[in-house]
Amino acid sequence: MRTPEPEPCSNDRRISGNLQPMGSRELLPRREILSYMAAFGGAFLATQGLISSGEAAEDPSPAQAKRAPSKRYDMKKSINLWALPYPSKMSLRECLELCKEAGFDGVELNYALEGDLTPETSDAAVRDVARLVRRIGLEVSGLCSFLFWPYSFTHEDPQRRQRGLELAVDMIRTARLLETKNLLVIAGSTYVPWLPDDPPVPFETCDQRAREALRKLIPVAEQAGISLNVENIFMNGYLHTPQELAAFVDSFNSPAVGVHFDTGNIAQYHFPEYWIPILGKRIRNVHLKEASKKVNEFNLHTFRPLLDGTTNWPAVLEALDNVGYRGYLTFEYFNPYPHWPEALVFHTSDALDRMLGRKV
Repeated sequence: MRTPEPEPCSNDRRISGNLQPMGSRELLPRREILSYMAAFGGAFLATQGLISSGEAAEDPSPAQAKRAPSKRYDMKKSINLWALPYPSKMSLRECLELCKEAGFDGVELNYALEGDLTPETSDAAVRDVARLVRRIGLEVSGLCSFLFWPYSFTHEDPQRRQRGLELAVDMIRTARLLETKNLLVIAGSTYVPWLPDDPPVPFETCDQRAREALRKLIPVAEQAGISLNVENIFMNGYLHTPQELAAFVDSFNSPAVGVHFDTGNIAQYHFPEYWIPILGKRIRNVHLKEASKKVNEFNLHTFRPLLDGTTNWPAVLEALDNVGYRGYLTFEYFNPYPHWPEALVFHTSDALDRMLGRKV
């Protein structure tokens, strides 16, 4: 006797050889869906049909942030030359021409022991660099240096501390000749994570040494018309709240001391938009560094191209605008692309245009 064919079930997916659409939760438990959302974002899962558009809208991840309204901000675009392969693959002129072609208003130059701006660079040679920048159609948004780390004002070795002061005095000279008022300064550290063999410096000692160094530099900076802009740093155990940084700057009662605010350096535990109202008019210059709170390890490789992170840029820009900041926004990045490095420069310029309302 022939066995009757079973009646097709309502959820039978075999229809003319095609798969019948089925809800994501018929096979995937909610916990797994939430894990996918945390890893990839709701918008992406919705495009794959794993969740509905309504469920994607409930995802609090940055991928679901609505497009910010277009508002024009009167701030200027700058980029630090660390984002370019200088001097290993590109000359200073090539870097500057690329930055101009990409649409930047200014560049932040770096003072080092080798290159175009060093302790051995003569006054005339520094002026030549300044003329080259202006001739290409850019401005020097500020002067920056990695040398504040190995020759820290708060180092345990007194010879290192003295060398740090000497270098800082020469940076003031260099900034004046470059015709920029902005010199980034790292006040000090209780600990440097990439130097695990160096003993930590007690907080009171660090604070005392940092203040002594700034007091020695202030007369030189005041005479040169240079602003010593103290940067907020990550993982250095010093000046880790906006209140501490503001009080440190105010304690000198000098127009030659301000803040170089870095959005990324405090991104692991803080939100830059909450620092800005407290620092207010003390902010003389700004580093824009993108970071992601989804990355637990915090080091120089944590930073990423603009807009590829978790920073609430509309809130940051609005906070800067509200305190009256009209200066440079400088993209700082430490890993220039090994191939087609110009791609990062053009991407950054385009991102800044959109952030500043220059491009919709």
